[in-house]
Formats: sequence, structure tokens, C-alpha cells
Amino acid sequence: MNDKPTTQTDQNANDQAFAEAKRFFPGGVNSPVRAFKAVGGTPLFFEEGRGARVRDASGRWFIDLVGSWGPLLLGHAHPDVVAAVRDAATSGLSFGAPTRRETALAQAIVAAFPRLEKLRLVCSGTEATMAALRLARGYTGRPLIVKMAGCYHGHGDSLLVDAGSGVATFGIPGCAGVTAATAAETLVVPFNDLPTLRALLERHPDKIAAVIVEPVPGNMGVVLPTCGYLEGVRALTKQYGVLLIFDEVMCGFRGSKPGAQDVFAVDPDLTCLGKVVGGGLPLAVYGGRAAIMDRLSPLGDVYQAGTLAGNPLAVSAGAATLRHLAAHPEALVALEGRAARLVEGLAQAAARHGVPAQANRYGTMFTVFFTDRPVSDYASAKTSDTKRFARFFHGMLAEGVYWAPSQFEAAFLSIAHGDAEIDAILAAADKVLPTLR
Repeated sequence: MNDKPTTQTDQNANDQAFAEAKRFFPGGVNSPVRAFKAVGGTPLFFEEGRGARVRDASGRWFIDLVGSWGPLLLGHAHPDVVAAVRDAATSGLSFGAPTRRETALAQAIVAAFPRLEKLRLVCSGTEATMAALRLARGYTGRPLIVKMAGCYHGHGDSLLVDAGSGVATFGIPGCAGVTAATAAETLVVPFNDLPTLRALLERHPDKIAAVIVEPVPGNMGVVLPTCGYLEGVRALTKQYGVLLIFDEVMCGFRGSKPGAQDVFAVDPDLTCLGKVVGGGLPLAVYGGRAAIMDRLSPLGDVYQAGTLAGNPLAVSAGAATLRHLAAHPEALVALEGRAARLVEGLAQAAARHGVPAQANRYGTMFTVFFTDRPVSDYASAKTSDTKRFARFFHGMLAEGVYWAPSQFEAAFLSIAHGDAEIDAILAAADKVLPTLR
């Protein structure tokens, strides 16, 4: 693989691909965070991924720290996943009817998340969170929801209030097309702030259907819950008869246990999963207590449907991924050790070179914030120097490391990232960080 630095000549293939894409797609991309607007320059167009590396349109290979924004815990084109998808495809791409492949995936998910007494498959994390909130409103008969500032739960109208991910990346204060009435049904409190949540619940004792939270946020960058915070959220929601929804679309399977709910020993009422459970194909899940889930049609009065839900290729990729993870727990333990070495090394390198930075890690996902203060919520995350991050991003790219093109996103490792990749990333950072002083 060719890991040579970027040159202007090399970049031409990406420039040409981007110019063509802009003829058809707004901004030349099909998801805003794929654009390089926050860091400047032209996005790379990828044509191949193998293990821990990706190849762009010009033929250059990069160590990949995006991993399709989290799903590829096994790395690119893992043989087990590719074989499962190929086998499924030869039998038919879609039926719009039940298949036993769906049940096989459900069994694997419940084995990892036994709190999910029943679940439903959908095609994206956005669908999962939207449906979970509709179900919570239907089950409780209450209209309001509570979210935490900086947590991103997909692009549903009621969830774009004070959101992270691309909303944070581009500094969007709100979203055109979301009505004031819809926005008013979403109440926002800071992450890691129990007193404010308690006051809000006291103010609306019979109006709040659910609190939805990323137990480990990744969409304002990785932020860890303070000691006792998630337990406190659970206690308050029980006290006021409010459902607790854990959005583990990003952090699911990224910690020392499959769910953050297991790491922190907190029982949510509903859980949303995505990314890893689809193995790289479009698939997500929401599920929880049977008494709640049975309110869904065709059993109950809360409607949700999807033509491609439980697609045979997607469920096969997901099942193959979860089977591999279950069969090789030692691989995840070793990967978390490499993740710890990488993040500690990045923090030490920043300090050594006099660059103010905070390195937050949860399992195999992490963020380096360019700020001199600890990052524990959205307000502290936004103290980061985004211009310095942009210089860091392009410097690492020139050294052959592909990082998420936003200060407010997580980076991800896969089991394909071995010691050689960790050493290469640290060596690249040691070259780039001195230029940021």
C-alpha cells in the first residue's frame, strides 16, 4: 500500500470527482459531515477499503479513523461479513416479507443486550430514535421529550434542537423547516447536569414522555458521563414516570461490554442501536421492555413501518459481525488496549509540543479536543479551537491518516488496527503537532 503524502497532482482525481458530484448533489455530498466545509479543501472520494485502510480516487492509501462513522468494528471488507452478504445476495436482495435471517440477527442482538425483551429492525439510527420517541409518547400519553445539549439523535424534526454532529460542525443554531411548534415539544438540558434535569421534571411533572440521551455522547466529540450521572437520570425518570431511552447507536459495542448500559449498570426502558449491528450496511434497532414494544402495530396503536426494514443483506452483515465479536472477545480486549495506548500517546504528544488538547476516550472511540479545559458537556466542547483542528486534520491527512473532518466527531478503531497502525498514527501526530503551536 502506498502511504505517500498528499500532493496537488494526487488531489486532482478527488477534485474532478467532487466537481462532478456537485452537479447532482447539494454540496456534492449525500450527508453534510462528509464535506470538508469545517476544515476546508475537497473531500476525498474512496474506492476501496481493506482492513484498517482506505484508498481514494487517486490511488493513495490512508489509515482510516472514521470507519464509516463507527460501524466497521471488524475493519473494511472483513471476510466473514463479505461472505455473509454474498451468500444472502445470491438468494435474493429483498422480499418485503419476514425471513429467518432477521430472527438470527435478533437472537444475536438480544444475546448482547438481554434487556431488549422485544425489538424492531429499521434502516437507520434516525428511524430508530424517531420511532422510539413516538412509541414513548404513545405509551405514556404525554407530549414532551427531553434531550441533552450536543447529543445528536438523527435528523428527525424534534431532535435537531441543540444537536451535535453536523449541526455542531457547521454551527447551525437551528434548522429551517422545523416548525416552532415542533421545536417547543423538545426540552434541552446540559449533559452531566442532574440539578437542571430535576428542575425541568419538577416543572412539567405530567407532560414529559421520555428523556433520550447518548449514555456516552459521540456527536459533540466523545464525552464521558460523570460518576453517578446516568444513575441519577434513571432515578429521576422513574420518580416522575418518564421513560428513559438510551441512544447507543454510536457507543454500542464500543466499550468493555456491548452496551454502555452494562458498563454503567443502568437499565433504560428503550434502547436504540445502529452502526455496528449492521456491519456496515443500513440497519438499526430499537427495543426494550415487552410491555412497551407491544404497543407497536400490528399488536398496538403506535404505527411504524419500513419497506426495506430487515433487508436480507443488512441483517446478514450484522449477524456475521456480532457472531465474530462473540467468538473472539479477546480481540476487543486487545483493541481497547491499543486504543488506550493511542489516546494516551496523543495526549502526551500534545503536551510535549505545547499544544492545548484534551483526549477523551470510551473503549475504542475517542476525540482530541483542542482546548485547555476538560470537556464534559457541549459548552466545554465548543471552547475547542476549530481552526487549529483544521490544521491538524490536513496535517494528518498529508501523513496518510484519515481523521473525521470535524472537531465535534468521534474517531474509531477497528480490530484491524494493529500495533503498526497505532505506531504510524502516533508518529504522524508527532510531526503535525509541533506545527500547531
